[in-house]
Amino acid sequence: MTASEVFVAPARPGRSPCPGVPAAGSSSSTAAMGPRRSAASSRGRLLLPLLLLGVSGFFQSYAVEVDIKDASNATCLYANWMMRFLITYESNNGDYKTTTLNLSSSVTHNGSVCGNDTQAAVVAVQFGEGHSWSINITKTNETYQGDFITLTYNTNDTAVFPDAKRKGPVTVLMKDPAHPVQLNTVFVCHNSLVIEEKNTTQIFWNVTLQAFVQNGTVSKKETRCPADTPTSAPTVPPTIANVTTASTTTLSPAPTTVPKPVENPDTGNYSLKSGNKTCFLATVGLQLNVSQDKPLLININPKTTVADGACGNTTATLKLNDGNSTLIGFTFAIKNTSASVQKFYLREVNVTLLNHLNGSVISSADNNNLSKWDAFLGSSYMCRKEQTLQINENVQVHTFNLWIQPFLVEANKFATAQECSLDDDSILIPIVVGAALAVLIAIIVVAYIIGRRKSYAGYQTL
Repeated sequence: MTASEVFVAPARPGRSPCPGVPAAGSSSSTAAMGPRRSAASSRGRLLLPLLLLGVSGFFQSYAVEVDIKDASNATCLYANWMMRFLITYESNNGDYKTTTLNLSSSVTHNGSVCGNDTQAAVVAVQFGEGHSWSINITKTNETYQGDFITLTYNTNDTAVFPDAKRKGPVTVLMKDPAHPVQLNTVFVCHNSLVIEEKNTTQIFWNVTLQAFVQNGTVSKKETRCPADTPTSAPTVPPTIANVTTASTTTLSPAPTTVPKPVENPDTGNYSLKSGNKTCFLATVGLQLNVSQDKPLLININPKTTVADGACGNTTATLKLNDGNSTLIGFTFAIKNTSASVQKFYLREVNVTLLNHLNGSVISSADNNNLSKWDAFLGSSYMCRKEQTLQINENVQVHTFNLWIQPFLVEANKFATAQECSLDDDSILIPIVVGAALAVLIAIIVVAYIIGRRKSYAGYQTL
């Protein structure tokens, strides 16, 4: 099995009403949990680990399944999905770091309820050292829809947050962006769904969900997310001119296809706020160069890219999500170049690529030992020419028309820019003048030597 394939969970005994969804009447021991909390209880179980081989190593996630029963022991809410979280937090020394929070091998589901016409359905899970996640799902006469999502992560978990400055649980509340789903229809999304709020990025994939299940049976009707909707490939007329008759085995050589060069990316404008004040400004065109089986250039589309991050006194982070399975983070820091002079510089870049086939994280590259784009604190940095940031041996980030200021932004405007050496055309002037003088001197020397030889020839001895 290749790295891009997904391990399929074994089917439970009984008839499955739809692909990948266990039958409600299986023989597995289940419990009921409903709005009235009768003698029955709910059941949620961890399915299996998914090992995905990316460019930089293995990434492990778990699929979690929650099957909620009502008082009559019939399925009223079914969910099966995979998720992971990227969280930016402040460390003890004032730096901002991004960590990955995965589901652990042991997940509980306290607080999950079926819901009814007046009460929202809830899918809730608890995992790891004090982390939890839940979604409230509301119902109308014809549809159901996610209302809001709650993520609580605990920075006391030193395995995930080894040096967090703030200790204790942190709760992030966000609106579910998914569209309404018809009742008696199961929502399915194999590709990735990415939701960003404050300092968190939530990534979901391989989602199967049906709330307010009717008659205890998960529906066979599916509503697919937009990312799963197939796009029709352009129809290419068959070429028959190069094919000889059936009596011969010789075919004319196929014409050589010249790959179309990738154009430079569009330039996007991004900013961060601290309260009501802009604290980070960036203008840049971004292009990824990913070398796996063959080089792949990916232009980041600023029209679909959302900026997030954090501003700090000594570090600042800009996170960009292009809405098309690419996440890029830039971390800036401040250094003292002398007793009274401070500069900012780019210290770290991390890139996360999500697999279009199964929505999982297939590659996560990071370079936290950079020293680029330095400029005096209180100014901005500008470089119009193309620059290349080497993240690892397989991933590069190319920047175009860069103008950035991660600290001390005033009046929502860039400060005076320090330009990179690539943009400094004044350096060319002394080079050109020096070259011209050298050529002129060479011409004079050659002319002098030739003139001397001719003058010697006029004074032959008799």
